[in-house]
Amino acid sequence: MQYRLEGRAREYVAGALMFALGAGAAALGMTYDVGTLEDMGPGFFPTAVGAILALSGIAIAFAGAGAASPPHTAPLDDRTGPVVQWRGWGCIALGIVLFVVFAAHLGLLPATFAIVFVSALGDRRNTVANAFLLSLAVCVVCVVVFWWALRIQLPLVRWG
Repeated sequence: MQYRLEGRAREYVAGALMFALGAGAAALGMTYDVGTLEDMGPGFFPTAVGAILALSGIAIAFAGAGAASPPHTAPLDDRTGPVVQWRGWGCIALGIVLFVVFAAHLGLLPATFAIVFVSALGDRRNTVANAFLLSLAVCVVCVVVFWWALRIQLPLVRWG
């Protein structure tokens, strides 16, 4: 049996799922020591991300209440229904694998560049030039946020 959500129902379900996931992550994060902004504990990040995800879920549900029902835009195959976007799935999975390998052997910048570049190529509308520019921009943000501000212990670039 196949169910297809249309219009506002899709927004409500997506918002509810994001809220539930975020609230669960925040609740589990609170079981650890959260700490302060200056001295973050192991529960700080999951609690903060869970709260942001829950708030995003609420925003999505409310946005669905005011939105008009858009037409169904997923590509369809006449025999089987929606077409699975294998290129997107493959590029995202490959990007994650490259991030893990590059972070372990080459550092934060090559790993960040690889995951963004390869994942961006999963969208058929992106060009190589757009993916390259997006990767460079995310690398700059990554350096500022993770290496400079948060002082993450992963070197920017290394051999071996």
